[in-house]
Amino acid sequence: MKTEAAEAGERPPVSEETPAGSEDGPASEDQKDAEVLEDATETEAPEETEAPEEAEESEERGDPEEPDISGDDDPSATAVFRIPVLTPKPEDTPDMPDISGDDEEPDASIVDTSVLGSSVTDSSVVDSSVVDLPGVTDTEPLTRPEPEPEPEPDEGDDSEAETTAEVRLPARRLAESPVTGQETEQEAGRQAVQDVTQDVRVPAPAPRPHVPWTERLARSATAWLPPLLTIEGLIMYVLALRVAPGPLRGVDLTRIDGLGLISALPVTSFVAILLMITAFFVTIAQNTDRKFLLLFQLAVITFALHGAAALIEDTPRFHTAYVHAGFVEFINRTGTSSPILDARFAWPGFFALVAFVTKAAGVTDLTLILRWTPLLSNLLYLLPFVLILRQVVATTRARWFAALLFILVQWIGQDYFSPQGFTYAIYLAFVAIVLRWFGRVEVRDKAMPSKGRVRRLLARLDGLTPGELARPTGVYDRSIMLIVLIVLFGTATASHQITPFMMLGTLTGLILLRRSSLSWALPFFLGLIVLAWISYQTVTFWSGHIDELFGGLGRILENLQRNTGDRIEGSDSRHALVLMARLGICAVILLLAAIGLLRRLFRGVGDRAALLLLCVPVLALALQSYGGEIGLRIYLFALPGACILAAYAFFPNLPAGTAEAPDETVPIRRRVIRLDPLLTRRISLLLAAGCAMALSLSFLVARYGNEQFERVSNDEVQAMHYVYGHDKPSGRVLFLVPIIGPEVTPTIPWGERDFDKIEYQQVLVDKNPEQLSSVIDKFRVSPPNTYLVASRGQAAYLQLNHGFPADWAQRFRAALDASPELKRVFNSKDAAVYTLKTYPKNAEIPQPRPLTGFGDRGSPMTPIGLGALGVTWIALFVYELQRLRDPGRVSKARRRILFVAVPAFLLAVAVIVERFIVIGFNQLQ
Repeated sequence: MKTEAAEAGERPPVSEETPAGSEDGPASEDQKDAEVLEDATETEAPEETEAPEEAEESEERGDPEEPDISGDDDPSATAVFRIPVLTPKPEDTPDMPDISGDDEEPDASIVDTSVLGSSVTDSSVVDSSVVDLPGVTDTEPLTRPEPEPEPEPDEGDDSEAETTAEVRLPARRLAESPVTGQETEQEAGRQAVQDVTQDVRVPAPAPRPHVPWTERLARSATAWLPPLLTIEGLIMYVLALRVAPGPLRGVDLTRIDGLGLISALPVTSFVAILLMITAFFVTIAQNTDRKFLLLFQLAVITFALHGAAALIEDTPRFHTAYVHAGFVEFINRTGTSSPILDARFAWPGFFALVAFVTKAAGVTDLTLILRWTPLLSNLLYLLPFVLILRQVVATTRARWFAALLFILVQWIGQDYFSPQGFTYAIYLAFVAIVLRWFGRVEVRDKAMPSKGRVRRLLARLDGLTPGELARPTGVYDRSIMLIVLIVLFGTATASHQITPFMMLGTLTGLILLRRSSLSWALPFFLGLIVLAWISYQTVTFWSGHIDELFGGLGRILENLQRNTGDRIEGSDSRHALVLMARLGICAVILLLAAIGLLRRLFRGVGDRAALLLLCVPVLALALQSYGGEIGLRIYLFALPGACILAAYAFFPNLPAGTAEAPDETVPIRRRVIRLDPLLTRRISLLLAAGCAMALSLSFLVARYGNEQFERVSNDEVQAMHYVYGHDKPSGRVLFLVPIIGPEVTPTIPWGERDFDKIEYQQVLVDKNPEQLSSVIDKFRVSPPNTYLVASRGQAAYLQLNHGFPADWAQRFRAALDASPELKRVFNSKDAAVYTLKTYPKNAEIPQPRPLTGFGDRGSPMTPIGLGALGVTWIALFVYELQRLRDPGRVSKARRRILFVAVPAFLLAVAVIVERFIVIGFNQLQ
């Protein structure tokens, strides 16, 4: 009969064995089994007493009394459990699951219940297979009587039929009498162990219902569907761009028009991009932080958007990337840099680093590196930006959506093989380290001011919930990271002109807004590095370009005009859409950032760090126009803060509990009627997905809208290689411009080799291609080895940006071929090289330009300034280390350090100013 406990799923009662001499003993029905074991082991068994009636009653009631089967006393002892299986159900009893496995086992035998101490009825069928569990050691063999077979029950017998398996488990060793000296060696060596068997009927678990594989697959769709969609979209995208051109597939570069690359992309590529973005939103809709999957999806989307040109074109794009490769070649060939050749050589950190790595690796051709640098740069940007996102108080959806926005709106193309692309990654790493290891969060505990609107407003803003996290770190970790910060800043200072000022402004702002635990010593330390580098390492540049270096100070409106309005020109209506799309993306991301900031303020959250990252780069407008590109650099450096705040426009809520919690808070609204929070989250998710898809398509227009002239064909590269082969001892290359100006970049792959041997000069061309007078005059005043390069890229630039006719390139080359004074020395589909047929007999090829210029003539105070620099840096660094160890109070040692650092700093700055005055005045003379 099954007990009530078995029906309820509880463990059946077991009787507890106790050693001899105790008040309670094993149940009387186990005495016969104990006697058999006593004869088998030839040891004395303790007297057994009958179990009290209460135990029998408890067994009938089903109250469990757990036995001690730990086996701690003797691991060789075993206990036997009988597991009931395959029990035919009487009509008046409830169902019992069947766990027997195979009810047709031929080896099943009938076991004598008198031997095993079981209370099985005469009609019970018992399987006597024994399972020895691990941990049971070998002991002396125990002899048991062979079980006598019992008659099998009739098929129509309604009596209970059971199949039990005997399981030996470690049991408690019975008490043994102490060994006396009178015992023999044989008796002392014997083991006083008894195997105590207990009959326990364990109810079988309920069988699991059979679930079809289709239903199981549907239930687990949230796990496998996002990666499957992502991989499917990636494969579709690669095939769409790499296969031969055809219907709905392949890319025909000859079809590119004023809209850029998007006009030649097949429809399947757009479907693939939308599929990848859909997979991303399916993942974040699960409201779980699946970091590795989300990072993989972001990397795939980055590959699709920023790696499109590398997949389609065989040569690197961006003509300026070739001249940067020429700087690396020059450093590898000469072992030095020469600022007299180019101002960028005054900041040679990036070029020197690449030259060292490529020379050590034996790499001589940088074509593959130049081709994939935009994609690798954006993947590199993503890592520190994700670390920045881990430091903001936001939901999982807000963080990862901000990372996606960072990919979709970074269209300006400053990620190619260049110092600005390299130092932008350093900038992001610098900000991430400051927020992660030196973050600071303070909640206002002061009383609200009683008077003053401004004071009360500032107090209310100061009392907002911080939008950043402050993770505690050890002194040792922060000391290491302080050194890393200084190294990163020094590398950026030696590589680029603007990036160090962005880093310094961000650090100063975080300290000012109490979002960094660093002291004011570090900004002064880093600022002195920038001033010292400009004063001592770039003299050749600034001594002859004082107006260029400082002339733009304060010209905010003029610099803004040169970076916005002056770029919207040309006669091609489609290309005008490209320029408007770029400004439209800027306007959208700034509008979303403003909305996100307001929504967070309504929830009582103050995002100081994100707002600071957005606003600090705007201050660069007061510096200089930077060749008409300062607006692009401001947009690039403002992107991290703008993307974080723009994500809050869709997901402004705070995470519930900790920052890693999947749930989010629901703001308290004053109005009575409000939408369901779950519904609003779904609507926000759909709006964010629609915004991301629209921005992805706009990105293709904005990023690749200039592909007609930013794309470099193999014919243009080969034309320049012809010039490199004929530039001994020097050469000149004439490139086409509509207006002679100081800041015109050639639209040819220039400077890849022999940068010190070739001069690049402008030649004026007219919208009438037959008008060649300016070209002929330029040739006549130029020495031999002067070449004119007429290329497809230059003609496309003139057409899209300056209104030249669409057939101007063909007509211009035809006019050059027909000119009696010129001859064509190289010809291909996309480029041709021309030179004069004859030069005067006395014309000589000049020697290459000298590699030394004005140089640093020094000043009377220069040695003193160098000493003051060293003392200041050492003192400020030691001061910051001391503060990391004891930030709570100002010790005497730190005061003494300041007494040394402050005068040394003032002296070093005074010498820098003196050098600008003295050296600049000498140059004017």
